[in-house]
Amino acid sequence: MGLFSSPAKVYKPAADVDLGAGSDEFYISPNVKAPRVAGLLVKIFVWILEMPIVGQIVLYMLKKDNLINKLVSDADIPEPPLFTATHSWEDIPEQNVTLTKPDLSAAERVQEAVGCLPARLESTLSSPGLKRWTIKDFYEAYSSGETTPVQVATRFLAAVKESSGPGMKNMAFFISCDPEDVMRQAQESTLRYQRGSPLSALDGVLVAVKDEIDCLPYPTTGGTRWLAAARPCEADAACVAQLRACGAILAGKANMHELGAGTSGINPHHGSTRNPYNASKIAGGSSSGSAAVVCAGLCPVALGVDGGGSVRMPAALCGVVGFKPTAGRLSNAGVLPLNWTVGMPGILAGTVEDALIAYSAIVDQSQPSYLRPELNLPQLKSTLSMNNIKLAKYAKWFNDSAEDIRTCCDKALQTLHANYGWQTMDVTIPEIEEMRLAHYVTIGSECTTSLAKYLDNLKKSEIGWDARVALSVYGSFSSRAYLNAQRLRNRQMYFHKEIFKTADVIVTPMTGVTAYTLQDDAFDTGELDYINGAALVRYSISGNFLGLPAITVKVGYDKGGLPIGLQFIGRPWSEATLLHIAFAMQEACAKGYKKPEVFYDLSTRSE
Repeated sequence: MGLFSSPAKVYKPAADVDLGAGSDEFYISPNVKAPRVAGLLVKIFVWILEMPIVGQIVLYMLKKDNLINKLVSDADIPEPPLFTATHSWEDIPEQNVTLTKPDLSAAERVQEAVGCLPARLESTLSSPGLKRWTIKDFYEAYSSGETTPVQVATRFLAAVKESSGPGMKNMAFFISCDPEDVMRQAQESTLRYQRGSPLSALDGVLVAVKDEIDCLPYPTTGGTRWLAAARPCEADAACVAQLRACGAILAGKANMHELGAGTSGINPHHGSTRNPYNASKIAGGSSSGSAAVVCAGLCPVALGVDGGGSVRMPAALCGVVGFKPTAGRLSNAGVLPLNWTVGMPGILAGTVEDALIAYSAIVDQSQPSYLRPELNLPQLKSTLSMNNIKLAKYAKWFNDSAEDIRTCCDKALQTLHANYGWQTMDVTIPEIEEMRLAHYVTIGSECTTSLAKYLDNLKKSEIGWDARVALSVYGSFSSRAYLNAQRLRNRQMYFHKEIFKTADVIVTPMTGVTAYTLQDDAFDTGELDYINGAALVRYSISGNFLGLPAITVKVGYDKGGLPIGLQFIGRPWSEATLLHIAFAMQEACAKGYKKPEVFYDLSTRSE
């Protein structure tokens, strides 16, 4: 075990662990003591890490301090490893759903989804001072001639220019946005509406794409300065191609944390995305730009990639919906393979209705039905009649969050009970911190392996300072650590499946803290803020490590006016139930929604 190691943990068989509310399983809260490091200190730390012998000693001590050695690498675990989070076919009993035919096109599925929405012209998200247009709103406005895709695209481009200009702090929403390509798509869409033949309700709707997903004519940078040259983008990713087939206007490549290797969205190459609710705060990562453009009203929908909460986390910090379906429900074709077994595309949207429409468009129906269940779409117009929903809550974990978050999320659960009679049941979910560390070993090992053919021939100076730290740590994990992480994955899969025998969803806050302040000294180097980082990912891991569907929706604000998200984690393939529950939560909270400080109404903004 080594000179500096403390005794490693010996795990009892998963079947012997008590998952009940009165379990004596010990909850470990992340014991992160490292101070925030930015600016020159980041550079000094990188220089130390990259010294041949000293760096290896420092890395070993870092892993020892955060329990990776004790709880993962050196642990005694009885279960065999589980190397994939994909799930076999299951017949999930879901209420108030429409079963879609497997041979429908993306555009036909979109129209099926529109038929599941409540019959109303405008979104419920119209509180005093805030009018957030939905996909359905744009579609009806285009169809009636109230406005056109060309007019909306013109307003969009003006807003992108303004939000990047000297008149305000650079919001850094996009890495690349081609005005000519945007206007070309808008003109084609406008002509389709004039002819009375739009492709779907998504025709003419602006959709931003995280710069980790291939989308022509743009290069795919992964938030770097070098990856696009090493890996040319030759075709649309599968999810982008489906959106394009529906007539959506691909609005550009949204900013992201470099290589997805961070939670803040601070990018030294392309600018640090700012939170539209408070431009001095982070937007979260790694899908920072995707969350922020939706929050600011520039696009009703954006695509992200979620490998460790990278869709749901920034969605919560920016006060929008973040949706990650079951592993295997969406195609990974054309997405940078930064983490094979934990990452997949996800959806950021202004409303649950829009998340449903986007989901219906990009779901992968190319696989035979025996490999995955048929697609259910939730009848959101009948959510009120949903009954007997049981939400599992692990109190020790749920309460390991800031007071404002804890109070707000508890109130939201009380509202669900009062409005729908849904019950919250107490459970124990063992080994939460162990799962976080095992996921960290997994995503880090897969990232460095995926990038090895590029990194071996790359000058270190081309990589951002904080990303260099992450890659150094990732590259230090042993095969033993990776294998033991997969054994812990097997245990967690067992625990969660046991809980889902009696509960429909697991409910948690989405983050342990709200958006924190951007510091000037981090803009050029990034920052190493492991305390806030651990708090931000505290509730996101099971969705990725176990391939479970999960969704976050805004339920309120902290004392500083920053958004708070509540998360629902579902059984495999239960996306329809998750969307129902999230829609109910949105309906209960929507009247209290507040307008972000940076917000554009593309329906009426003067040209």
